[in-house]
Amino acid sequence: MEGRARAPAAGTVLNALATGTGSAFAIDAYTTATVELTDEDGVEGEIAGAPDADTRLIERCVERVVQRFGDGQGGTVRTESEVPMASGLKSSSAAANATVLATLSALDASDEVDREDACRIGVRAARDAGVTVTGAFDDASASMLGGVTVTDNTADELLAREERDWSVLVWTPPERSFSADADVDRCEQVAPMAELVADLALDGDFARAMTVNGLAYCAALDFPTEPIVEAMPLVEGVSLSGTGPSFTAVGEHSALKTVRDIWTERDGNTWLTTTQTDGAQKR
Repeated sequence: MEGRARAPAAGTVLNALATGTGSAFAIDAYTTATVELTDEDGVEGEIAGAPDADTRLIERCVERVVQRFGDGQGGTVRTESEVPMASGLKSSSAAANATVLATLSALDASDEVDREDACRIGVRAARDAGVTVTGAFDDASASMLGGVTVTDNTADELLAREERDWSVLVWTPPERSFSADADVDRCEQVAPMAELVADLALDGDFARAMTVNGLAYCAALDFPTEPIVEAMPLVEGVSLSGTGPSFTAVGEHSALKTVRDIWTERDGNTWLTTTQTDGAQKR
């Protein structure tokens, strides 16, 4: 019994740490999961290229799907990713979504649950594994459904979903930042700005929302604002992604190429991609 699926990464419109309301958009970079189920007990996970990485999340995703749709199967799960871990690009949400869909496929149960509910399975697994503070339903829903989503992470409720056809620029510094280690108290201090960002996002003004979010969370999490200020005259929106360290900018391809020339002067990896509207898919 084998299943395979992939899910896209995502960038931040609104970080949910301050108020519980979050927003994110899917981008055209992927994590792929392969699940093999057997009659043996236990699930063993592997992350390609990272032999010492924590595999509790993907293992827990398999376990939760099997508990609901299977018959006690164990097995293995392996993920491969174009998205660096702990970079603010929602690699955990993408891995969870891909693993959930791959496990459903292996059980021949893909038609028994819609993608929004499948997304919640991964969110609950993320809480079980302790890899997220909020459950990250905003990140997970954008990755699973594609497009731009706005969510209430305290209730795992989808408030809005729209599609945007943006080019996307990503700068990922060499440092890593784990979401579970974020200073929540500091983030809660920018709640008034987060509430403004939520209003903008719910009005569909996602690009302006992400710029306000970026300035607020750079201040709260002690990241530099220079990448945002450099990009603001040229792009539609720019922000710190998640709890960092990556920054994302959206807009016209030609404008983003100009920003890329500026951002590439810093250490790290800078790359152009696009938004993604199809979401996660079994392979």
